[in-house]
Amino acid sequence: MRKFLPLFLLFTTLLFSQNSAETCEILNKINAVIQTEHLRPKPVDDSLSIFVFDNLINELDPSRNILFKSEYDELSAKYRLQIDDLILQNDCSFLTDITAKYINGLIRTKEVLEKIQTTAFDYTKKDTIRFYKKSFPFYLKKEDLEKVWRKKLRYQILDDIAEVSNNLDSIKTNFNSIEAKSRKLILSNEICRISTLLETKTKQEENLYNFFCTYFDPHTAYFSNDSKSSFVASLSKEHLSLGMTVNLNEKNEIIVHEIDPNGPAYQTGLIKKGDQIISVSNHKEKLEVSCASLESISTMILSEANKSLTLTLKRNSGKNFDVHIEKQVMKDEENSVFSFIIGKESKIGYIKIPSFYADLDGNSRKGCADDVAREVIKLERDNIKGLVIDLIDNGGGSMEEAIKLAGMFVDYGPLSIVVDHSKEKSVINDPFKGLIYRGPIVILVNSNTASASEFFSSIMQDYNRALLLGSSTLGKATMQTILSLDETKNTDFLKITINKFYRVTGKSHQYIGVTPDVVLPEFYEDVYQKESDFPTAIKNDSIESLLKYRPYVKRSLIDKIAKNSTARLADNYYFNGIRKINQKIDQLVNTPKSETPMTLDAVFKQKKVVNSLWTEINTFNDENNPLDVYNSSVNQLLLGVYPNDKTINQYQMDNLKTNPYLNEAVNIINEFNGGVK
Repeated sequence: MRKFLPLFLLFTTLLFSQNSAETCEILNKINAVIQTEHLRPKPVDDSLSIFVFDNLINELDPSRNILFKSEYDELSAKYRLQIDDLILQNDCSFLTDITAKYINGLIRTKEVLEKIQTTAFDYTKKDTIRFYKKSFPFYLKKEDLEKVWRKKLRYQILDDIAEVSNNLDSIKTNFNSIEAKSRKLILSNEICRISTLLETKTKQEENLYNFFCTYFDPHTAYFSNDSKSSFVASLSKEHLSLGMTVNLNEKNEIIVHEIDPNGPAYQTGLIKKGDQIISVSNHKEKLEVSCASLESISTMILSEANKSLTLTLKRNSGKNFDVHIEKQVMKDEENSVFSFIIGKESKIGYIKIPSFYADLDGNSRKGCADDVAREVIKLERDNIKGLVIDLIDNGGGSMEEAIKLAGMFVDYGPLSIVVDHSKEKSVINDPFKGLIYRGPIVILVNSNTASASEFFSSIMQDYNRALLLGSSTLGKATMQTILSLDETKNTDFLKITINKFYRVTGKSHQYIGVTPDVVLPEFYEDVYQKESDFPTAIKNDSIESLLKYRPYVKRSLIDKIAKNSTARLADNYYFNGIRKINQKIDQLVNTPKSETPMTLDAVFKQKKVVNSLWTEINTFNDENNPLDVYNSSVNQLLLGVYPNDKTINQYQMDNLKTNPYLNEAVNIINEFNGGVK
């Protein structure tokens, strides 16, 4: 056997060398495209090297319990300032070196966990634990590995025990039996998670490509053929689907939440609402739910590349059973425009736009703008007196659809100024002359209103065509396109930022977001990640604009209505309640934590605070009288033809009836129609 070893090592070295060359080839292709096409290219230098290295390490070991400090220091000394030079020299073997140390760390961690599994924990020993919001320095020493993991596991076990009951005395009485069950679960899950990381053929190359890309801006990204297909599918309202939704229950188990009667999951005749998902397999790899990350499970279920899956399910604590499902192309109801009418007398139309989806194949009129036009026509048949357009949580999509939609509500004129990588300016003009609707409009926005939806909102605001109500938007005013890195292969792609949008005024909402005319709070607004939170986000600036455009109404009218709305809501129970709860959320999430004693009493107390806040959020209701929400005449007829749509239709209506943002939008439109005082 010994004589074959040098040959094996030579083969392995050649394989790594080949992989290294391919990795560097792709990175240099990415860089070539970025340097010529990106809106704001930057040099490949030490700054990039530090960014890529730090992000790679943070991705591999965010909790600092896999790599020893000595290993990190060695890798840092070798590569933290050298990755830029190595890439340009076509030497990407650094990734092999980093990955090898990481895998070695996983193996020894698994061995330590298996050792800990056979021993008991001492809960009487005095100790504390501290949690950090941001990444912290590497500190782990070889001799402390077991001690560090025991501490982490001890806290996890106490945290799990604290969930068993709201009665601390009851937990203490039955501590031994509860602890034994919890310890077995926590340890087996950790070992399983490490095993999954070792067995899954995770491509660190893709992480490297993406960290290289996001150095230039947060929205430039590498796409494999599979990830490109999934991204393009996400911009459509029709895509391959299992025809079911999943959710987490109170035990943090993934369960089947809803089943579409038109979908493949329902057609198997084997899956029921409430079934627990034990594992998911795409016939190449199998992920156990108990120990794989939710992100990896979600990726496997949603990926367009996985056209068939096998789910292992359990029902009512019975035996596991397997169900094979072939995905079908289905309409995504949650990603489709829908409408209702609010009020019997005032009759105000409501249109929800979940995203700016598009017909990317160009074979049919399935785009968001055309769907909105159809809903407006339906609503107008019932003589609506105003329109609310809901863009809350609309993350964007097709800019072409946003341009078309703005053109439908603006009579004529310029919509935006676009600046490209060569600083050339061009003007986007209204593609249509005339208006599809002439009445007053209120647009609802929030922190997750982003990109194309911000673009549309800002045009409507600048033309005084709509009053914006809600919280400041995300702050993305750039456009990306997808380019092939090699058109002969078409296996590797780059989503690259090529343009920046400016408003007709010359200002931009990039980095800062669109500020609504009436600013209202929303839950978690200090926790949501905004564009400005990304370290490589393109900063805000303005340009000189000589564009002429005709506002729909005078700005003074919008300002007056907005001022009246703000005064009306000054003492509003609901919105003041949100502000108070947000202060508690901010205190919990953003305030540096003090050390927590590793005792059941301390962990239970901490858990009680979190659960109490969560209960307060979930039970917090609007005290306004419920709105009268119903279907337009045309949609009532359509529901008679398509009765399977009635369930989701009723769910959508019920959610709107106590929506305080919609309630105030109705007040604003009624004030506009009644004459502003």
